[in-house]
Amino acid sequence: MPQRARKRAKPSETGVRDRLLDAADRLFYQEGVRAVGIDRILVEADAAKASLYQHFGCKDQLVASYLERRTEDARANIEAYLADTPPSQRALRFFDWVVEWAQSKDFRGCPLQHTVSELTDPAHPARAVAHGQREWFTARFLEWATAAGVKDANATARALVVLFDGAVAGSEFDGPQRASDARSMAEKLLAG
Repeated sequence: MPQRARKRAKPSETGVRDRLLDAADRLFYQEGVRAVGIDRILVEADAAKASLYQHFGCKDQLVASYLERRTEDARANIEAYLADTPPSQRALRFFDWVVEWAQSKDFRGCPLQHTVSELTDPAHPARAVAHGQREWFTARFLEWATAAGVKDANATARALVVLFDGAVAGSEFDGPQRASDARSMAEKLLAG
């Protein structure tokens, strides 16, 4: 999910927790949570290992906090993007947002999809964050499909989630055309 632009702060300008989270966010999104070790994050953040444990307890919680930040940013970004769109048109307009995201220069796919694919432990705290974001998307699609007046809003919402997943994963490999394809399919689905 797109992230609001954050300036890279100097160590004196921000707290250690924020520096750790900024470094983790950059590295995890670019390289993956398994590929990036704690020592590398500490160097990037100019922080001591004790600071990591003080603020996050462990790498697993840092990963979860990274996803929490990404989901909060994505929700705010989506809601701002759709704010002036009538509810009946929000599902389709959402896919315009996906297309724009896939066209952005820093797009590297969905951080949730990436992280969950790397974490096999169902009890990992990051998986709970990802599950919460899935519920949020499902609820939004149901709300938007209902407002669009489709016959079976539940089935349409589930299909829109699948289109979103495919748009993001496909765009990572094939480019933003996959997001445009998903938007076209969403338009047909919403038209009945």
